[in-house]
Formats: sequence, C-alpha cells, structure tokens
Amino acid sequence: MPDAIIENPIINSPYEEPRRHFKFERTGITNDIVEGRRQSIYFVPIARAKARNKNQLTFDTEWTLDRIKENTFINQARKRVKQWREGGYQGATRVTRRLLHYWTNPEREKKLFFCQLEAIETAIYLNEIAARNQDHWMIEQIRRYNDDANPGLFRIAFKMATGSGKTVVMAMLVAYHALNKAETPTDARFGDAFLFIAPGITIRDRLRVLLPSDDHNYYRERDLVPIDLMETLAKARIEIINYQALKLREKEISGSRSSKLSDAFIDESARKESPAAMVNRVCKSLKGKRNIIIINDEAHHCYRRKPDADEDALTGEEQDEAAQNNEEARVWISGIEAIKEKLGVKVIYDLSATPFFLRGSGYPEGTLFPWVVSDFSLIDAIESGIVKIPRVPVADNRNSAMPDFRNLWFAIKDDLPKRGRKTAQYNANVLPPKLESAIRSLYADYEKTYRQWEEDNRHRPDDQKSPAPVMIVVCNNTSVSKMVYEFISGCEITVGEGDAARTVIKKGALEIFRNEDGERWLERPNTLLIDSQQLDSGEDIDEAFKKTFAKEIEIFKQEYQKRFPGRGAEHITDADILREVMNTVGKKGRLGESIKCVVSVSMLTEGWDVNTVTHILGIRAFTTQLLCEQVVGRALRRMSYELNAEGRFEPEYAEVYGVPFSFIPTGKPATTIQPPKLVTRIRALEERQQYEIAFPRLVGYRVDVRDEPLFAEFTDEDTLTLSTSEVPTVTETEPILGAKNQQELYDNLKRFREQELAYRIARRALHAYLIDAEQNRKFWHFPALVRIAKTFIQTKVVCKDDTFVQMLALQTFEHRAAEILYRAIARSMQTSSQKQTQRLLPILRPYDYIGSTRYIDFDTTKHVIQAYKSHVAYVVADTDSWEQKVAQAFEDLPEVLAYVKNQGMEFVIPYVLDGKERAYYPDFIAKMRAPSGKTLNVIVEVTGKKDPAKDAKVETAKHLWIPAVNNAGNFGEWAFLELRDPYDAKNLIRAFLASH
Repeated sequence: MPDAIIENPIINSPYEEPRRHFKFERTGITNDIVEGRRQSIYFVPIARAKARNKNQLTFDTEWTLDRIKENTFINQARKRVKQWREGGYQGATRVTRRLLHYWTNPEREKKLFFCQLEAIETAIYLNEIAARNQDHWMIEQIRRYNDDANPGLFRIAFKMATGSGKTVVMAMLVAYHALNKAETPTDARFGDAFLFIAPGITIRDRLRVLLPSDDHNYYRERDLVPIDLMETLAKARIEIINYQALKLREKEISGSRSSKLSDAFIDESARKESPAAMVNRVCKSLKGKRNIIIINDEAHHCYRRKPDADEDALTGEEQDEAAQNNEEARVWISGIEAIKEKLGVKVIYDLSATPFFLRGSGYPEGTLFPWVVSDFSLIDAIESGIVKIPRVPVADNRNSAMPDFRNLWFAIKDDLPKRGRKTAQYNANVLPPKLESAIRSLYADYEKTYRQWEEDNRHRPDDQKSPAPVMIVVCNNTSVSKMVYEFISGCEITVGEGDAARTVIKKGALEIFRNEDGERWLERPNTLLIDSQQLDSGEDIDEAFKKTFAKEIEIFKQEYQKRFPGRGAEHITDADILREVMNTVGKKGRLGESIKCVVSVSMLTEGWDVNTVTHILGIRAFTTQLLCEQVVGRALRRMSYELNAEGRFEPEYAEVYGVPFSFIPTGKPATTIQPPKLVTRIRALEERQQYEIAFPRLVGYRVDVRDEPLFAEFTDEDTLTLSTSEVPTVTETEPILGAKNQQELYDNLKRFREQELAYRIARRALHAYLIDAEQNRKFWHFPALVRIAKTFIQTKVVCKDDTFVQMLALQTFEHRAAEILYRAIARSMQTSSQKQTQRLLPILRPYDYIGSTRYIDFDTTKHVIQAYKSHVAYVVADTDSWEQKVAQAFEDLPEVLAYVKNQGMEFVIPYVLDGKERAYYPDFIAKMRAPSGKTLNVIVEVTGKKDPAKDAKVETAKHLWIPAVNNAGNFGEWAFLELRDPYDAKNLIRAFLASH
C-alpha cells in the first residue's frame, strides 16, 4: 500500500458519470487525482500451483501493475453507449425513449444512480441499437464468449458493486421488456415472461419487490414506471425462485411389489423427476409462455465447469468448498439449459458485484466472466460515495511488511481447530494470541463507535433511536466459529469432578456482546452464532431460542401471512425464523432487535442488507480479490443518502481486519465513524383526519376543441429570448501556425424564412398537444396554429446580441416556442366567450387517480418543523429557512384551514420542457378560506431565482393544471399561488385570497 493518505475518497457525484479518479501505481492507489473516468480493468488471477509446500503463504490479493489488464470490450461498449446517450437515444422505440427520459429526468424526486442508468442503457443498446449502429460485432463477440463457456445460451452480465442497487436495475429490465412487448407484441426483441433465479431463499424473498402486485414493489416505491403504465406492467408474468428449485427432485416409487424387495432394481433415472417435469414445476406461473427472459441474481454462482481443466492442489476444507461451488453451479446452469430446451430462453441477464469464476470452476479463481458488458467496480462506487469505505490495516508497530491484522489467517491457521474437531479440545478463553489481539483491538474500536451512538441516542425520542452498530466475524468452519462465539459471548463450562461436578456460565470476554450477566443467560442475546448455509437448509433451531422470542415470532408469523397470502403460519419453518432473525438485525420490535455481533460460518448470506455494519473480522483464507470483496460486501451498504453542499455523499466507513484487500487508505481515525442521523417518521395521523387533503393525479392535459378557430392570449411571461448564453453563434479556431478561422451559426440557419419557422413551430405544437381523448391529432387546426406562430415570432421573440430569429429552427428553441403557443392557447380559453365549446381538461391516471395525505408514510433524516394544522406532524425542511417561514405563516393565519408539505405523497404536476416530459413537485398544498367564504385548494410554490425550468413549471401549473382540474368539476376549486418573498408570506397570502 502507498504511504499517501486520502482525507476524503468521495470525489464524484453518485448521480453523474464519474469525472475523476485516483491514480493507481505499482503499490496500490495514490492520492493523485486524474481527470476523467477510470477505464474498466480486471485483475489477472494466478492459477494455483498443482503442488506446494503446506507452509507456503500463497496469497493473491495485492495490486501489481503487470497483472492489471484493460477490459477492452467493456470500455468500447461504454464509449458507444455514452455517444448514444448524448445523442438523445436515437433509434430507440417510443416506449424505450419514454422510460429513459423518465429515469434520467434531472428533477426526479427519487433519483437513480448513474451506475444503474448505465447498466440499463447498455442492456437496451445491445438489444435495440447495436445492430442498427453497425455495432453488430458487439453481439457476435458476446455470442463467442458464451459459446466457449455456456454453449447454446446468450448471457449478458452487469458488474455492480454491492450496495449500488442491482435490484433496481432488475426492475428496470422488467419494465423495459414488458412495456415494449405490450406496445408491439410481435417484436421478438422483447419479452413479457421473466424468471428470476436467486442463490437462496433469503434473496428469493427479498426479490418479491419485483412483483408489480407486491405492496412494496420497486416500480412504485422507486418510481420506475409512470403511473399510467402500471396496469400494463401488471400483465407481465414473473416467477422468482431460488436455484435449489432447479434440482431434480426424488420421486416416490410405490405400488410395485418389486420396489419393496430391493431398490437395486430401480434405474437411477426413475428415482428423479425428468428435466421437463422440473421445468413444469418451476415455471408453472408463466402459464405457457415461451422464450423466457432469465435474470440471475448473484450470478457468479452460475457457470458450466471448464472441460478438461487441470485439478488444483487444495486442502481438505478447500476441496469441500470447491466441490460445493461446482455442484451448486451445475444445478443452476443445468436447470437453465432444461428451461431453454422446453420453453426457450430469449436472453439471460446476470447481475453480480463479483461476476468471477469461483473455486471449482476449472478456471483460475477470480477470472472475470467474459460476457460482462458493464462495469461499476467497488473502487468506482467508493469514489462516488455509493457505498461505505472499507478501511484495512496498513501498518502496525511491529513494522512488518504486512500488518498482522491485515492477513490474519496465515498467522493463526495452524493454531485453530480443524473442521470436525471437537471444540472441547480447545479452551474457549485461550485463543491464539494474534487472534485474541485482533478481536480485542477491533472490539475496542467498535466500543468507541457504540458509545458514541449511544450518547447520540440520549437526545432522541424512543421511536427515533438509531439501532446499534453491528460487528460481524466470518469463520472458516463450525469448530472455529463456536470457539470464537463462546469467547465473545460466554459459554457453559463444567467445574469440579464426579458428583461435585456442576455447570456454570463462563463470562464472555467482550462486554457489549455478552449473552449472559454472569449468573444467567440474557433474555435477549447480543451475539448470534449462525451457519449461513442453515438459512437455506431448513435445519432446526434451538427450542429455548423459540421460547425466548415467542412474542417476536408471533409478530413475524402475522407479517408472514400478510406477505405470503395463502400460506398459513403453520407453514413457517425454523429456517424461516432463523432468516427473520438475520434479516431484522437491529430493527426495533423484531426478532433481531438486540443483535450487535454476528459470528458466521462461511460467508454471510448474499443479499443481507443490514446497513449498520461497521466492523468486520475475517478468520479464514482469502486468496483472491473475489473472496475479499464478497465478505466485505456485507458492510458496504450506506446508512445515509443525503447530499452535502457539493452534491456528494459524506463518507461512511467500515473497519475491516483479516481481509487482505487493497482499498483506499484514508486519514480519518477510526473513532470518526458517525452514528446514523436522527430519523423522523413522517406519516398521517389518524387523530388529524380533519386536516386531510385530497388531490387529483394527472398524467397530462387535453384540449376539448371543436371546429371553432383557435386563439392565443400572449403575456409578458411568453417572451422567448434568444441569447448566446445558451448557444454560441460565432466560433473562432486557431492553428499552431497559420491563419485564424471563424465559423458562424447563421451560415447554417440563414435559409430558414419566417413562414417555414412558423410551420415548424405549429407542427410541433399540433403533434404534441392538440389531440383528443383517443390520442387523435386535430389536423384541421394547423392553419390557425401557423397564424398564431407567426404572431408569436413577430411579437414575442427577442434576439440579443449576435443572435437571430432563425435560431428557432434549433430543436431546443422550437420545443420552447411550441410549449409557449400551447400555454397561450390554453390561457385564452379561460377568458374567451367560447370557453363552453373550447375547454382544457385533465388526463387522469387510469387508476388510483385520487391522491391523499392519508398515504404519507416515510422516514427522513432532514431537519423537521412541528406542524399542527397538518395531517402529518412535521414539515420536512429542504432549505435553511423558507419552509419554516411559510409553515409558520400557515399556522398563524386563520384563513388557512389545513396544509401539507409536498413530500412522500406523490403530488406531481406533469409539464414539458424542451420537448421532454418532466415532473414538477410543488412545495405545499394548503386549504384556505377566502373572504367571500369560498374554500380553495391552493398549490403554493416559493420561488427563488428565475430560470426557464421554473417558468415552465409555474406556467403549466397556472394555465394548464389549475384550469384543467377546475374544468373537470369534481375535485373542488383549485388555485395557484407563487410566493416570491417567504418573509412577507402572510400579506401575500391575504392579498391572494382577497382576489378570490
């Protein structure tokens, strides 16, 4: 590792393509920042020697420049996708463009990480665009990679660091394919039948968020699908399984006398179900669909072992691990092959933080899957702040080349019990010295963090206290894990001999993690010992444990019945309960609430998403970067996703011992791990139902225009200013030697005359806005639109220095002009005597078209203000002071009957800017009483500096949303108030009400 210290490794925004990266040198990462994005690279693994001395310290986890190679295909794909993105997604289907614009909208309330967007963009590019853009070679190369390793299958892999949101990408893949298939059912590029395969039951259950029918589905919770398309999405067929379901099951053979005589006469193939029967069982809910789309989660478990591979020289435990990896992979890939044989498989999408071949694959352990097409590595995720930053030992006062606690295993392995050896031969209080030192050293740091968080919780209400930080210990076998567990948490020992022998409780060595008080076992344990494989094996758990947690188990059973309708509580197994303990570590009122330390056999279950892990100790061999990243991945999930003033996340850290990985060295001391910020639950209160505010949900607007001529009412707000602040019109070039040159934009646009400009603007407005309820365009209004466009050009277009009216031919300005025309026409309908025949009407969501404050329920770590006239108890403050000022004005004014901050209730005003559909989230809704006695629902926006986006939002709200909703006649009367000075809010509100 280099000596350089990096104070803050977060140098990029999580929502933008990385612009900078830290430089690699031979010894690792330096503190030199390089402009531009880091190229995708891979670490060439070294195949194990066929024989080696058992004492040889083989170790393959350090960076060396001669083993770092470029992922040429990924970098080429990344470049082509970027060009396509910046070109406006040309060539994509209408549905695809709508989804991409929806996902990339800079005004989204729930923004998506850049790495999520790049992954889905890459999938779309390969499926829709590559062949058309003369990039068919990309498809052919992926096919060649698959033919070598997965004959007959077409797999595409996405490498995304743990915690970067792979499940969101899976949901986007479903939406992309299913909605396109619904739009064009005969298009073979798309599918609407999906099979998700997970590495175990834990992840399988977590993936239920991918079902549109699930109460917590990601399509709604993460706002991945426009609400008007949810009904269409619900028609997709989705099945979620764990890979074990692909294993051919044993059949019951009965009814034959010979079968009772001897099983030896039964053919092996007759003992198990056929592959076709397995497919029928697994894909039953897909109901006859063919050409399935398969999505593999944690896809590094799925591969076909390399034929004729040399056997590695492995130890006994390593051999068992390799054999298990190989068998799991065989079941997984064979099951997919059987599905392809019977139903057909369109494409397989692999998602994994570590899409590498495992030990037992026949490939050097850690070899990257060659069909990976998109890469957002752990280092990239750290530099973008998406994950916690793992800190590993880089030096100690022994001044050895490798700190003892960095690669602990090789210092202690010979002093640990081997697999299967009875731990009674080992004294639980006499660990190898370096192991005990490592545990105590890491615990000392944990205790500082714990006390710091405990102190912070003293100032919080009981319902807002943060869970305790969590430490995890990963062991190589059950003998070691039991020994470490008993050392940490306490154990029972026998004292005395013969008739005088008695059992006593031996005190645990680590105070916070003890499961006893010196005399008896605690009712709520602090430390949990678990075999990760038990989570998917169905093995029994201790009866005493079930008795202790009877109340929590009952709560779990009730939740289980809600989440899995049709499966009664009697179907809950001990393994279900064990998984519930793990999945609820630190969660109040749940089985895992008290757990602060987890001692695990083997790797902790992938998909375990506890975000309060702050310390990790590895007590096993880590011979590759792959293994290091897998175990550290359990501590990578962030606690806070709030941006700082620079638009980046604040660093969060995890201390890691015993995992020899090359991470970014940081200068912050371990004691600076911050507790989670104060969490406030924002929800509707039943006792405040009198303050409930309901509102319509719109997806757009339509003009109910008959055959009368169109008119437009232009105002000062409709001025379109052309300025070189947005588009330069003169460019100078200069060589090293020779004459200068100058290019002028006018030379390219001078051919456009006013009539043609008017035609272009009118055509844009017609196609975008003048449609009926059946989406038919009203072409007979085109002449009137041309007339209005001419008036607009002559009276409302202002050309500043070095600009000219022909700039309206540029798409951006053409879109803006069409939008202004539409708003002016809509405005005229509110004052025209013809408004009975020309009316602006809302296009409501096809279902769920009434929103309400009653559905508000979310958590926030932002500053909150107490509210009394609101259905919810708090106002969330997004800026320093204006929310406080406006909320206080609402509280003080008797004219305000109820109000609510627009957050977490999905109140959106759809609008268009520069030809793109966007979503406007106003600041408040308030119910007010005017002096006339009229009750108004008022949308309140507090305005800062003027900009085109804000103007478009306000104009849409005033002249489209408000009149459309009021014209509908069944949502009450609505109005819009723009507060330009929050410090004069009371006077402005009263003046506004006086005019109504």
